[in-house]
Amino acid sequence: MKAAHAAWRGLEPVHGMIYFVPEARRRYAELGLSGRAGYFTSRSAAFGRASVELVVSTFYNFNPDLVRRALDGAWDVTTPQHVLDARYAAADEALRRAGLHELPALDEVVALTRRAAESACEHAQGRALFAAHAALPWPQEPVLRLWHAQTLLREFRGDGHVACLLSEGVGGLEALILHAATGEVPVDFLKASRAWPEVEWADAQQRLRERGLLDGDSLSADGVALRRHIEDRTDRLALPAYAALGDAGCERLAELASAFGRAVVRAGLLKPG
Repeated sequence: MKAAHAAWRGLEPVHGMIYFVPEARRRYAELGLSGRAGYFTSRSAAFGRASVELVVSTFYNFNPDLVRRALDGAWDVTTPQHVLDARYAAADEALRRAGLHELPALDEVVALTRRAAESACEHAQGRALFAAHAALPWPQEPVLRLWHAQTLLREFRGDGHVACLLSEGVGGLEALILHAATGEVPVDFLKASRAWPEVEWADAQQRLRERGLLDGDSLSADGVALRRHIEDRTDRLALPAYAALGDAGCERLAELASAFGRAVVRAGLLKPG
């Protein structure tokens, strides 16, 4: 499990950069999508022209009002296919800017991640956001095949993570607050990006204190234990994808992944615009 987690973590920047790079914002704007509409349409476009409530339900920790505002009228100015095309074009442009197409291990990393992603497709039940992306065709270019594979692995893990949160009675806002309490991500960024009203944030904090999961604004010992339990369980739920690689394949992918993640970070692709 440790090697599988390291492989996912090492390559996560390859997927995650799409939410920050100017290439994506520019291409969405060209389609007539402004503000947060680009994010919500591009990540949900695999569903087709889905209802707003489906997006709310699968984008677990975002304020539902933010989702509704962002998607209001979005599919009147463009189509899911145009948004998907723009997303893939932006991913290709940005990852080439980071030089991923020139890394010597690209073909091996593509082969390993695709094998894991295709294995995940055999376990799609209950993972709606993953299943929608898994139905998309595989790109031809190696850089985009890598991005698509890591996107599938990311959404596969993410759907499992939501299931873990639900099973532990941790709502989307509460999950954000517990994350913020670790200090790993600035609380101001989480508040701004997920757009929960301050009064709702404060009320959820109080509920978590009453459950014994927060000590002030920090995690209590029980909070630390719960987060560790949820993360470990999330890793276990992601294992069906990586089992296809075997221990040696996971270790090899973990070894190679770091160079790809570092290239994305060095190129500044994860810096909020």
